[in-house]
Amino acid sequence: MPGPTGPSPRSEGEPVVIAFDALGAEGGPEVVVEGIGRAIADGEDLRVRAFGRAADLGALTALEGVEVVEAPGLIANDEEPVAAVRSRENASIVRAAADVAEGRSHALASPGSTGATMTAALFALKRLRSVQRPALAVQLPAPGLDRPVLLLDAGANSDARASHLVQFAYLGSAFAQAALEVESPRVALLSVGAESKKGSALTVAAHEALAAGEGIEFTGNIEGRELLSGGADVVVTDGFTGNVTLKTIEGTAGAVGGAVRAAARSGPRALLGGALLRPALGALRSSLDPDQTGGAILLGLRGVAVVGHGSAGPEGVANQIRLAARAVRQETVERTRTLLERSGVGRAAARERARTSGDAEAPA
Repeated sequence: MPGPTGPSPRSEGEPVVIAFDALGAEGGPEVVVEGIGRAIADGEDLRVRAFGRAADLGALTALEGVEVVEAPGLIANDEEPVAAVRSRENASIVRAAADVAEGRSHALASPGSTGATMTAALFALKRLRSVQRPALAVQLPAPGLDRPVLLLDAGANSDARASHLVQFAYLGSAFAQAALEVESPRVALLSVGAESKKGSALTVAAHEALAAGEGIEFTGNIEGRELLSGGADVVVTDGFTGNVTLKTIEGTAGAVGGAVRAAARSGPRALLGGALLRPALGALRSSLDPDQTGGAILLGLRGVAVVGHGSAGPEGVANQIRLAARAVRQETVERTRTLLERSGVGRAAARERARTSGDAEAPA
Protein backbone atom coordinates (compact mmCIF):
# COMPACT_ATOMS: atom_id res chain seq x y z
CA MET A 1 0.00 0.00 0.00
CA PRO A 2 1.12 3.59 -0.60
CA GLY A 3 2.28 6.38 1.62
CA PRO A 4 0.47 9.58 2.56
CA THR A 5 -0.38 10.49 -1.04
CA GLY A 6 -3.59 8.50 -0.70
CA PRO A 7 -5.01 4.98 -0.68
CA SER A 8 -4.53 2.64 -3.62
CA PRO A 9 -6.77 -0.13 -4.94
CA ARG A 10 -6.59 -3.42 -3.09
CA SER A 11 -4.38 -6.07 -4.65
CA GLU A 12 -6.08 -9.24 -5.84
CA GLY A 13 -6.33 -11.77 -3.03
CA GLU A 14 -5.38 -9.25 -0.35
CA PRO A 15 -7.67 -9.13 2.73
CA VAL A 16 -9.86 -6.04 3.01
CA VAL A 17 -8.78 -3.97 6.01
CA ILE A 18 -11.25 -1.53 7.55
CA ALA A 19 -10.10 1.29 9.85
CA PHE A 20 -12.99 1.59 12.31
CA ASP A 21 -13.52 4.56 14.61
CA ALA A 22 -14.50 2.73 17.79
CA LEU A 23 -15.40 5.88 19.76
CA GLY A 24 -18.56 7.92 19.37
CA ALA A 25 -21.16 5.17 19.11
CA GLU A 26 -24.04 6.10 21.41
CA GLY A 27 -24.37 2.50 22.59
CA GLY A 28 -20.82 2.51 23.93
CA PRO A 29 -17.98 0.01 23.48
CA GLU A 30 -20.23 -3.01 24.06
CA VAL A 31 -22.15 -2.25 20.85
CA VAL A 32 -18.90 -1.69 18.94
CA VAL A 33 -17.33 -4.92 20.19
CA GLU A 34 -20.37 -7.01 19.32
CA GLY A 35 -20.78 -5.32 15.92
CA ILE A 36 -17.17 -5.87 14.90
CA GLY A 37 -17.49 -9.47 16.06
CA ARG A 38 -20.52 -9.98 13.82
CA ALA A 39 -18.74 -8.54 10.80
CA ILE A 40 -15.65 -10.70 11.34
CA ALA A 41 -17.84 -13.78 11.85
CA ASP A 42 -19.18 -13.49 8.29
CA GLY A 43 -16.20 -15.58 7.25
CA GLU A 44 -15.13 -13.30 4.42
CA ASP A 45 -11.53 -12.22 3.98
CA LEU A 46 -11.88 -9.21 6.28
CA ARG A 47 -9.68 -7.47 8.83
CA VAL A 48 -10.55 -4.61 11.20
CA ARG A 49 -8.25 -2.07 12.85
CA ALA A 50 -10.30 -0.58 15.70
CA PHE A 51 -9.24 2.88 16.88
CA GLY A 52 -10.26 3.75 20.42
CA ARG A 53 -9.45 3.17 24.06
CA ALA A 54 -7.81 -0.21 24.44
CA ALA A 55 -9.11 -0.54 28.00
CA ASP A 56 -12.70 -0.49 26.67
CA LEU A 57 -12.05 -2.75 23.67
CA GLY A 58 -10.14 -5.56 25.33
CA ALA A 59 -12.67 -8.17 24.22
CA LEU A 60 -11.68 -7.52 20.60
CA THR A 61 -8.16 -8.81 21.15
CA ALA A 62 -9.57 -12.33 21.33
CA LEU A 63 -10.96 -12.08 17.80
CA GLU A 64 -8.78 -13.22 14.95
CA GLY A 65 -8.42 -10.52 12.33
CA VAL A 66 -8.99 -7.60 14.70
CA GLU A 67 -6.32 -5.20 15.94
CA VAL A 68 -6.94 -2.51 18.55
CA VAL A 69 -5.05 0.76 18.03
CA GLU A 70 -4.86 3.13 20.99
CA ALA A 71 -6.53 6.44 20.08
CA PRO A 72 -8.22 7.89 23.18
CA GLY A 73 -9.43 11.22 21.77
CA LEU A 74 -13.14 11.68 21.04
CA ILE A 75 -14.59 14.47 18.88
CA ALA A 76 -18.13 15.09 20.08
CA ASN A 77 -21.13 16.06 17.99
CA ASP A 78 -21.27 19.57 19.44
CA GLU A 79 -17.66 20.44 18.55
CA GLU A 80 -16.73 22.45 15.46
CA PRO A 81 -15.43 19.64 13.22
CA VAL A 82 -12.78 21.46 11.20
CA ALA A 83 -11.04 22.96 14.22
CA ALA A 84 -11.32 19.71 16.18
CA VAL A 85 -9.92 17.52 13.39
CA ARG A 86 -7.02 19.90 12.79
CA SER A 87 -6.06 20.15 16.45
CA ARG A 88 -6.70 16.62 17.76
CA GLU A 89 -4.20 14.30 16.12
CA ASN A 90 -4.89 11.58 18.69
CA ALA A 91 -8.64 11.53 18.11
CA SER A 92 -9.92 8.14 17.03
CA ILE A 93 -11.53 9.40 13.81
CA VAL A 94 -8.40 11.37 12.84
CA ARG A 95 -6.15 8.36 13.45
CA ALA A 96 -8.49 6.03 11.56
CA ALA A 97 -8.70 8.33 8.53
CA ALA A 98 -4.91 8.73 8.50
CA ASP A 99 -4.56 4.96 8.61
CA VAL A 100 -6.35 4.71 5.26
CA ALA A 101 -4.42 7.60 3.74
CA GLU A 102 -1.13 6.05 4.82
CA GLY A 103 -2.02 2.70 3.30
CA ARG A 104 -2.45 0.47 6.33
CA SER A 105 -6.22 0.14 5.79
CA HIS A 106 -8.38 0.16 2.66
CA ALA A 107 -11.45 2.01 3.97
CA LEU A 108 -12.78 4.09 6.85
CA ALA A 109 -16.00 3.53 8.82
CA SER A 110 -17.31 5.46 11.81
CA PRO A 111 -20.50 5.72 13.92
CA GLY A 112 -19.17 8.92 15.52
CA SER A 113 -19.79 12.59 14.78
CA THR A 114 -20.94 13.00 11.18
CA GLY A 115 -19.19 16.34 10.79
CA ALA A 116 -15.91 15.05 12.22
CA THR A 117 -16.04 11.90 10.08
CA MET A 118 -16.64 13.84 6.86
CA THR A 119 -13.97 16.40 7.72
CA ALA A 120 -11.34 13.83 8.70
CA ALA A 121 -12.08 11.79 5.58
CA LEU A 122 -11.84 14.81 3.30
CA PHE A 123 -8.58 16.03 4.84
CA ALA A 124 -6.92 12.60 4.81
CA LEU A 125 -8.26 10.95 1.65
CA LYS A 126 -8.62 14.05 -0.58
CA ARG A 127 -11.06 14.51 -3.45
CA LEU A 128 -10.90 12.78 -6.78
CA ARG A 129 -9.46 15.03 -9.46
CA SER A 130 -11.97 17.67 -10.61
CA VAL A 131 -14.57 16.74 -7.98
CA GLN A 132 -15.76 19.99 -6.48
CA ARG A 133 -17.71 18.65 -3.53
CA PRO A 134 -17.95 15.13 -2.11
CA ALA A 135 -21.53 14.00 -1.52
CA LEU A 136 -23.03 11.92 1.25
CA ALA A 137 -25.04 9.09 -0.30
CA VAL A 138 -27.52 7.04 1.71
CA GLN A 139 -29.42 3.93 0.65
CA LEU A 140 -33.11 4.37 1.44
CA PRO A 141 -34.94 1.09 2.06
CA ALA A 142 -37.97 0.97 -0.24
CA PRO A 143 -40.64 -1.50 0.96
CA GLY A 144 -41.76 -3.73 -1.86
CA LEU A 145 -38.68 -3.11 -3.99
CA ASP A 146 -35.75 -5.50 -4.36
CA ARG A 147 -33.12 -2.81 -3.82
CA PRO A 148 -32.79 0.55 -2.06
CA VAL A 149 -32.98 4.00 -3.60
CA LEU A 150 -29.74 5.98 -3.42
CA LEU A 151 -30.24 9.58 -2.20
CA LEU A 152 -27.48 12.18 -2.41
CA ASP A 153 -26.47 14.63 -1.13
CA ALA A 154 -27.78 13.67 2.32
CA GLY A 155 -26.00 16.40 4.25
CA ALA A 156 -22.43 17.07 3.18
CA ASN A 157 -23.23 20.35 1.35
CA SER A 158 -26.05 22.53 2.62
CA ASP A 159 -25.42 25.01 -0.21
CA ALA A 160 -24.81 23.79 -3.73
CA ARG A 161 -24.50 24.97 -7.33
CA ALA A 162 -25.92 23.31 -10.41
CA SER A 163 -22.51 21.88 -11.31
CA HIS A 164 -22.38 20.20 -7.90
CA LEU A 165 -25.71 18.47 -8.52
CA VAL A 166 -24.48 17.32 -11.92
CA GLN A 167 -21.43 15.74 -10.32
CA PHE A 168 -23.58 14.17 -7.62
CA ALA A 169 -25.60 12.51 -10.39
CA TYR A 170 -22.49 10.92 -11.88
CA LEU A 171 -21.11 9.95 -8.47
CA GLY A 172 -24.41 8.31 -7.54
CA SER A 173 -24.72 6.52 -10.86
CA ALA A 174 -21.22 5.08 -10.57
CA PHE A 175 -21.85 3.89 -7.01
CA ALA A 176 -25.18 2.31 -7.94
CA GLN A 177 -23.49 0.40 -10.75
CA ALA A 178 -20.58 -0.77 -8.61
CA ALA A 179 -22.08 -1.41 -5.18
CA LEU A 180 -25.79 -1.90 -5.84
CA GLU A 181 -25.27 -3.85 -9.08
CA VAL A 182 -27.70 -1.73 -11.11
CA GLU A 183 -26.62 -2.10 -14.72
CA SER A 184 -28.00 1.23 -15.95
CA PRO A 185 -29.14 3.34 -12.96
CA ARG A 186 -32.02 5.73 -13.57
CA VAL A 187 -31.04 9.11 -12.16
CA ALA A 188 -33.65 11.69 -11.16
CA LEU A 189 -33.56 15.18 -9.68
CA LEU A 190 -35.66 15.84 -6.57
CA SER A 191 -38.05 18.71 -7.25
CA VAL A 192 -41.61 19.93 -6.71
CA GLY A 193 -42.90 18.79 -10.09
CA ALA A 194 -42.06 16.56 -13.01
CA GLU A 195 -41.78 19.42 -15.52
CA SER A 196 -38.25 20.56 -16.37
CA LYS A 197 -38.98 24.17 -15.40
CA LYS A 198 -40.47 23.32 -12.01
CA GLY A 199 -38.46 23.96 -8.87
CA SER A 200 -35.85 26.41 -7.64
CA ALA A 201 -33.39 28.16 -9.92
CA LEU A 202 -30.81 25.61 -8.77
CA THR A 203 -33.01 22.67 -9.73
CA VAL A 204 -33.95 24.13 -13.12
CA ALA A 205 -30.31 24.82 -14.01
CA ALA A 206 -29.24 21.35 -12.89
CA HIS A 207 -32.03 19.76 -14.92
CA GLU A 208 -30.92 21.58 -18.04
CA ALA A 209 -27.30 20.47 -17.57
CA LEU A 210 -28.19 16.86 -16.80
CA ALA A 211 -30.57 16.61 -19.76
CA ALA A 212 -27.73 17.68 -22.06
CA GLY A 213 -25.16 15.39 -20.43
CA GLU A 214 -23.98 11.95 -21.50
CA GLY A 215 -22.89 8.81 -19.70
CA ILE A 216 -25.83 8.44 -17.29
CA GLU A 217 -29.54 7.69 -17.71
CA PHE A 218 -31.16 10.92 -16.55
CA THR A 219 -34.94 10.52 -16.30
CA GLY A 220 -35.90 14.05 -15.23
CA ASN A 221 -37.49 15.34 -12.04
CA ILE A 222 -39.09 13.27 -9.30
CA GLU A 223 -41.35 14.53 -6.52
CA GLY A 224 -40.85 13.69 -2.87
CA ARG A 225 -43.96 11.50 -2.74
CA GLU A 226 -42.46 9.30 -5.47
CA LEU A 227 -39.05 8.99 -3.86
CA LEU A 228 -39.54 5.40 -2.70
CA SER A 229 -41.85 4.30 -5.50
CA GLY A 230 -39.15 2.74 -7.67
CA GLY A 231 -39.26 5.44 -10.34
CA ALA A 232 -35.53 6.12 -9.97
CA ASP A 233 -32.48 4.27 -8.67
CA VAL A 234 -30.55 7.45 -7.80
CA VAL A 235 -32.13 10.69 -6.59
CA VAL A 236 -30.06 13.88 -6.52
CA THR A 237 -30.54 17.04 -4.48
CA ASP A 238 -28.58 19.55 -2.38
CA GLY A 239 -27.40 18.55 1.08
CA PHE A 240 -29.90 20.70 3.00
CA THR A 241 -32.90 19.29 1.16
CA GLY A 242 -31.47 15.78 1.23
CA ASN A 243 -30.85 15.79 4.98
CA VAL A 244 -34.32 17.16 5.74
CA THR A 245 -35.81 14.52 3.43
CA LEU A 246 -33.84 11.72 5.08
CA LYS A 247 -34.79 12.73 8.62
CA THR A 248 -38.41 13.20 7.61
CA ILE A 249 -38.51 9.67 6.21
CA GLU A 250 -36.86 8.24 9.34
CA GLY A 251 -39.21 10.16 11.63
CA THR A 252 -42.31 9.21 9.65
CA ALA A 253 -41.32 5.54 9.62
CA GLY A 254 -40.88 5.63 13.39
CA ALA A 255 -44.19 7.43 13.96
CA VAL A 256 -46.15 5.09 11.69
CA GLY A 257 -44.54 2.06 13.31
CA GLY A 258 -45.51 3.34 16.75
CA ALA A 259 -49.09 4.03 15.62
CA VAL A 260 -49.41 0.53 14.18
CA ARG A 261 -48.13 -1.03 17.41
CA ALA A 262 -50.55 1.06 19.48
CA ALA A 263 -53.47 0.14 17.22
CA ALA A 264 -52.57 -3.56 17.43
CA ARG A 265 -52.86 -3.39 21.24
CA SER A 266 -56.05 -1.35 21.41
CA GLY A 267 -58.41 -4.25 22.08
CA PRO A 268 -58.96 -8.02 21.92
CA ARG A 269 -59.80 -8.03 18.21
CA ALA A 270 -56.85 -5.79 17.44
CA LEU A 271 -54.57 -8.11 19.40
CA LEU A 272 -55.76 -11.06 17.33
CA GLY A 273 -55.26 -9.15 14.09
CA GLY A 274 -51.87 -7.95 15.25
CA ALA A 275 -50.80 -11.52 15.96
CA LEU A 276 -51.77 -12.53 12.44
CA LEU A 277 -49.92 -9.59 10.94
CA ARG A 278 -46.86 -9.84 13.17
CA PRO A 279 -44.62 -11.63 10.62
CA ALA A 280 -45.42 -9.15 7.85
CA LEU A 281 -45.07 -6.15 10.16
CA GLY A 282 -41.78 -7.49 11.47
CA ALA A 283 -40.40 -7.77 7.96
CA LEU A 284 -41.58 -4.24 7.18
CA ARG A 285 -40.01 -2.87 10.36
CA SER A 286 -36.75 -4.61 9.53
CA SER A 287 -36.70 -3.15 6.01
CA LEU A 288 -37.14 0.38 7.42
CA ASP A 289 -34.48 -0.03 10.12
CA PRO A 290 -31.53 2.34 9.42
CA ASP A 291 -29.20 -0.33 10.82
CA GLN A 292 -29.86 -2.47 7.75
CA THR A 293 -28.06 -0.14 5.32
CA GLY A 294 -24.98 0.58 7.44
CA GLY A 295 -25.17 4.35 7.06
CA ALA A 296 -24.04 6.64 4.25
CA ILE A 297 -20.96 6.65 2.06
CA LEU A 298 -19.00 9.79 1.21
CA LEU A 299 -18.60 9.77 -2.56
CA GLY A 300 -16.04 11.73 -4.55
CA LEU A 301 -12.99 10.93 -2.43
CA ARG A 302 -9.86 8.98 -3.37
CA GLY A 303 -10.78 6.38 -0.77
CA VAL A 304 -13.84 4.78 0.81
CA ALA A 305 -15.42 6.45 3.86
CA VAL A 306 -18.65 5.26 5.50
CA VAL A 307 -20.53 7.58 7.85
CA GLY A 308 -22.64 5.44 10.17
CA HIS A 309 -25.51 6.20 12.53
CA GLY A 310 -24.40 7.15 16.01
CA SER A 311 -27.44 5.32 17.38
CA ALA A 312 -26.50 2.11 15.56
CA GLY A 313 -26.83 -1.18 17.38
CA PRO A 314 -24.46 -4.12 16.87
CA GLU A 315 -25.98 -5.01 13.50
CA GLY A 316 -25.67 -1.40 12.37
CA VAL A 317 -21.98 -1.37 13.31
CA ALA A 318 -21.47 -4.66 11.47
CA ASN A 319 -23.23 -3.28 8.40
CA GLN A 320 -21.03 -0.17 8.41
CA ILE A 321 -18.01 -2.43 8.13
CA ARG A 322 -19.70 -4.63 5.53
CA LEU A 323 -20.64 -1.62 3.41
CA ALA A 324 -17.09 -0.26 3.51
CA ALA A 325 -15.65 -3.66 2.61
CA ARG A 326 -18.12 -4.13 -0.25
CA ALA A 327 -17.23 -0.72 -1.68
CA VAL A 328 -13.54 -1.71 -1.65
CA ARG A 329 -14.12 -5.13 -3.19
CA GLN A 330 -16.26 -3.69 -5.97
CA GLU A 331 -13.75 -0.92 -6.70
CA THR A 332 -16.28 1.89 -6.37
CA VAL A 333 -13.61 4.61 -6.25
CA GLU A 334 -11.88 3.39 -9.40
CA ARG A 335 -15.17 2.95 -11.25
CA THR A 336 -16.33 6.41 -10.19
CA ARG A 337 -13.07 7.94 -11.42
CA THR A 338 -13.50 6.19 -14.77
CA LEU A 339 -17.08 7.42 -15.23
CA LEU A 340 -16.13 11.00 -14.37
CA GLU A 341 -13.23 10.96 -16.83
CA ARG A 342 -15.25 9.34 -19.60
CA SER A 343 -18.18 11.73 -19.21
CA GLY A 344 -16.07 14.87 -19.01
CA VAL A 345 -18.25 16.16 -16.18
CA GLY A 346 -15.22 16.64 -13.94
CA ARG A 347 -13.47 18.87 -16.47
CA ALA A 348 -16.67 20.81 -17.14
CA ALA A 349 -17.17 21.45 -13.45
CA ALA A 350 -13.60 22.60 -13.04
CA ARG A 351 -13.99 25.04 -15.93
CA GLU A 352 -17.18 26.45 -14.45
CA ARG A 353 -15.53 26.85 -11.05
CA ALA A 354 -12.66 28.76 -12.61
CA ARG A 355 -14.99 30.91 -14.67
CA THR A 356 -17.35 31.85 -11.81
CA SER A 357 -14.50 32.52 -9.40
CA GLY A 358 -12.73 34.78 -11.87
CA ASP A 359 -9.61 32.62 -12.23
CA ALA A 360 -7.32 33.68 -15.04
CA GLU A 361 -7.12 30.19 -16.49
CA ALA A 362 -9.65 27.38 -16.52
CA PRO A 363 -8.48 23.77 -16.42
CA ALA A 364 -8.40 21.98 -19.74
